[in-house]
Amino acid sequence: MGEAELVRRAQTGDHDALVELLRSIENSVYRSAFYILGNEQDALDASQEALIRIYQKIHLFQEKAKFSTWVQRIVSNICMDRFRSKKDAISLDEHELVLPDKNNVEEAILLTSLSSDVQSAINKLPKQYRLVIVLRYLQDFSYQEIADTLELPLNTVKSYLFRARQQLQELLHDYEKGGVG
Repeated sequence: MGEAELVRRAQTGDHDALVELLRSIENSVYRSAFYILGNEQDALDASQEALIRIYQKIHLFQEKAKFSTWVQRIVSNICMDRFRSKKDAISLDEHELVLPDKNNVEEAILLTSLSSDVQSAINKLPKQYRLVIVLRYLQDFSYQEIADTLELPLNTVKSYLFRARQQLQELLHDYEKGGVG
C-alpha cells in the first residue's frame, strides 16, 4: 500500500494504517532531527515529539502539499523550538553514532558514511543554514519543497543554500586537496 493510501486510511481512523505510516517515516524523521540538532539524545526526543504530533494531527493534513513536506515542517518546527529554548550552541556529541534501528543496514551506511568532520561542520552552521542543508542533501527535497516546508520564499532558500555551501567549504578547507571521506 502506498503512502497516499496509508495517509487517507489513517485520516479515516484506521489505526493499523496510521502505525504503518509512522513506522515508514520514523527513520527519516530521526535523521532530519539528528542532523539539525547535532546529537543523538535531542534527536530522539525531537523525533518522538514529531511522531506524536503527526499521530495527533494526521486529520489536519491536507493534500495541498506532499505528506513528506508536511512531516518535515513539523520536524523543523520542533527542532527550531529546541534551538530557541536552549539558546546555546549545539555541540557535537563525542559518542559513536547510535542508530535507532540496528537491523537497517542501508540506514547505517547512509548515516555513517558522513564523516565526523562533515557532521561537525554542519553543526557549526547557523540554524537556518543547517535546516536547508539537511532538507536538501539528506532528505533530497527540491528547493520548492524546502520553501514550502520552512515557509520561506524560494529565493531565500536558494540564498541560504548558497551561503551554507560557502560556509561548509570554508569549514572544510583543510580537506579540499585530499578530498573528504
